[in-house]
Amino acid sequence: MHAIEVRHLHKYYTVHHKAPGLMGSVRSFFRRQYRVVRAVEDISFTIDPGEIVGFLGPNGAGKTTTLKVLAGLLHPTAGEVRVLGFIPQRRERAFLRRITLVMGQKQQLLWDLPAIETFLLNQAVYGIPEAEFRRTLDELAELLDLEGLLTKQVRKLSLGERMKCELAAALLHRPQVLFLDEPTIGLDVTMQARIREFIREYNRRTGATVLLTSHYMADVAALCRRVLVIHRGHLLYDGDLEDLAERVTPYRIVRVTMAQSLSASALSPYGEVLSLNSHRAELRVPRARTAEIAAAMLTALPITDLAIEEPPVEEVIRRVFAEASALDTYGSGSQEEGE
Repeated sequence: MHAIEVRHLHKYYTVHHKAPGLMGSVRSFFRRQYRVVRAVEDISFTIDPGEIVGFLGPNGAGKTTTLKVLAGLLHPTAGEVRVLGFIPQRRERAFLRRITLVMGQKQQLLWDLPAIETFLLNQAVYGIPEAEFRRTLDELAELLDLEGLLTKQVRKLSLGERMKCELAAALLHRPQVLFLDEPTIGLDVTMQARIREFIREYNRRTGATVLLTSHYMADVAALCRRVLVIHRGHLLYDGDLEDLAERVTPYRIVRVTMAQSLSASALSPYGEVLSLNSHRAELRVPRARTAEIAAAMLTALPITDLAIEEPPVEEVIRRVFAEASALDTYGSGSQEEGE
């Protein structure tokens, strides 16, 4: 059985539209006008137990709307959604005990109390036995390095410390499915890396299924082999991240270190010179000829080190969205969009 099944999901909103200014307000008072926002438009995918899947898209693409439908916070306009065999919008107790939704821009911790007070509240809400609660709390405290944080007032914690406590609070009931919406937003690079390592280790230890949205491509590259790419409510891609890179970026990056400095004109026959700084250079070369070009450079140039890399994930995703936007521009009609 799939952990998550989404079949032809649609989610539309009807929102009030008012013209600006006083006259717009007066007209709206007597004759309200509405427009339809198509946040999610006919998307389908499945996720197997234990997978970590990246869910990518620009602001307004429909990512958070989809996560809220999967968590049962929103009802779909049309289509079928199942999580662990449950229909999310029914909000059955057995379903809620097996999932969690963590939103980096929201918090559940009680602001004026220590984090442990929220943990004890969640223990009561989920009916977690004392022995299991202590065992899980000890494990999460070890994984997230929470020593000294649980008894501090939440308002006195740093952003990174609060995020670690938020994750712990959301995982005390050991959910089988994690919906993580920007869990590293606003954190510094070091804390982002620690949160990523925690998610990876939690998945390894528990076999939990993870659907992750993030604007930090380092999160996705580090955790997810498979990605879903959504744009204007439509699912553009579902598959391997490396396969996506091969499809939309027909080139690789070659970085070289040279025994002596060379000019850009000496390197340009081998590819597009992206950067040149003394004895180091970076070139963009055709993907199909990478091995051939690398061998030629090693033979003809005074190279002491050579590395071949895939283009950055940010560039891959940017090209996907650029292609989608171009199709929208030349397509017929447009739609309203929503996050």
